[in-house]
Amino acid sequence: MTQPAVTAVVLCGGAGRRFGGDKTRADLAGTPVLDHVLDGLPSTWPVICVGEPRHTARPTAWCRERPPGGGPVAAIAAALPHVGTPVVVLLGGDMPYAAGPAPSLVSRLADAPDVEAVLGSDGEGRLQPLLAAYRTSALREAMPDPAAGTPLMRLVDLLATLVVDVPEGSAVDVDTAEDLEAARHRLDP
Repeated sequence: MTQPAVTAVVLCGGAGRRFGGDKTRADLAGTPVLDHVLDGLPSTWPVICVGEPRHTARPTAWCRERPPGGGPVAAIAAALPHVGTPVVVLLGGDMPYAAGPAPSLVSRLADAPDVEAVLGSDGEGRLQPLLAAYRTSALREAMPDPAAGTPLMRLVDLLATLVVDVPEGSAVDVDTAEDLEAARHRLDP
């Protein structure tokens, strides 16, 4: 099956309270964590980052959730008006190795016409709604109003989903200084 056009939406507007600041700007092998995510995405995918605009190695569009810090559903709601493709891949900006499995999630979605979202599952069986491919129209239809403060899984629960295992380590996120140190010592999946 032909691959659909895809836009990547990377959420990077969290406060990073456990980390002590913006974890997407943290240095990982000489590069900000966010750039690790962006560098791993296919070059043909447009990218929208949701958060405070900043320079990145890869050109991206920026938007901001309302209110700032309003949570992941508010961030998705802010990005959707800028998405012009039938598929959107949602990634956490603090997940340096998440881009690797993104194309295979899109392929699985393309092969399953009755599915609205393909979510990654890490090695411990945890669903990763920010390592997933979604049909843009389904996300738009399911979006609550107001979006701020809505738990992400409440949005996901409204969609027909398929859960697939992702390669070990691709769901690693940087929430603490210890997580960043562990990410420094792993190989890309």
